[in-house]
Amino acid sequence: MLADNVADETDAVVERLTDAGAIVVGKTNLPEFALIGGTDNRLVGPTANPFDHEKMVGGSSGGSAAAVAAGLVPVAQGEDGGGSLRMPASTCGVYTIKPSFGRIGEYTPGRSNAFGHTPMQSAGPLARTVEDAALMLDVLAGSHSRDPFSLPDPDRNFREAIHDSIAGFDVAVSPNLDLYPIDDSVRETVLDATRAFEAADATVHEVSLDFDHGREEITDAFMLQSNVLTTGFGDALEAEYGIDLTGANRGDVISYVVEQFEAGRDTTALDYRAADEVRTAVFDTVQDVFAEYDLLVSASLMVPPFDKAVLRERPGPGEVDGVRLDDSRWGTLIDWRATQITNMTGHPAASIPAGFVDGLPIGMEIVGPRFDDATVLAASRTFERRRPWHGAYEKLASN
Repeated sequence: MLADNVADETDAVVERLTDAGAIVVGKTNLPEFALIGGTDNRLVGPTANPFDHEKMVGGSSGGSAAAVAAGLVPVAQGEDGGGSLRMPASTCGVYTIKPSFGRIGEYTPGRSNAFGHTPMQSAGPLARTVEDAALMLDVLAGSHSRDPFSLPDPDRNFREAIHDSIAGFDVAVSPNLDLYPIDDSVRETVLDATRAFEAADATVHEVSLDFDHGREEITDAFMLQSNVLTTGFGDALEAEYGIDLTGANRGDVISYVVEQFEAGRDTTALDYRAADEVRTAVFDTVQDVFAEYDLLVSASLMVPPFDKAVLRERPGPGEVDGVRLDDSRWGTLIDWRATQITNMTGHPAASIPAGFVDGLPIGMEIVGPRFDDATVLAASRTFERRRPWHGAYEKLASN
């Protein structure tokens, strides 16, 4: 439908990069309308994981993460509305940070709704090193007059902040956030990785998070609001290009794309308010963690990278640790990752390579207090110094 479409205006994020001297190589692959945690579509097909070409790369910024891991580019840009930076970073063994909501002021020419993405979506960098990601974030961060949620310009340089010490920090660790079924190998990889913080004179605490709502209620609330946001894409396509994804063009996209559009259109204001109440409770629980601890650490994904062929059947694994994920209520789309929690709350969150299971990368999520991107970057660099992962990229040359 949009295979030959060429943008006639430049997005603010890309403009900041090019103004700083970046060379734009091109666009990378992503799933249809960036709506799932894997990267496959009917135009290009699936993106292969550089560590195993039969495995998936996560999504939606899967092409970007794979390009960085494979050495095609040193850095890449992506968007994160539910984990779309952190999921592919986890599966491809690269680093990313989803900055605080509003840290990168954004403006897409022609946008009709500047308020609909709160606080779901953030642009961010993908890189092989924390320093490269910090460099890119220094370029991207800043306010924008057309973004009603953009934060004031940062008061310090992120490349300097990565050298801050985390000695004396209290680090809360919950591999699955006490919400999601998790593969034992992922749990053990994350718990082992946290020893790097202890080596840096931080204290690691295994904690239990006391969410007021269960996994299914939180997933339903997240998806309800995400689906409403998604309807904006559909309405814009119809208005600008005459593409009707729930009518004449219904068969041109994967079925779950249509399902999300339709679910969003069926949502009432009262439904949305109820989801906001769940989201408020999630926010309060995360804030309670930071009343006592300096960082919150979990797995980025609850499973190692799985076969990319699965994405042709469903948007995620059908089962994790013996727990069936419910296809009828977004479970296979959402309930195998922890990333969407900080999209609901707006906290800064990184995914960093924590180790490998059967030769496949496992990502660890590092969440910081609201607006404290600098601390997340400092903790990430501390981990990188003690558990460097860069030697893994040398093996990819033979893949």
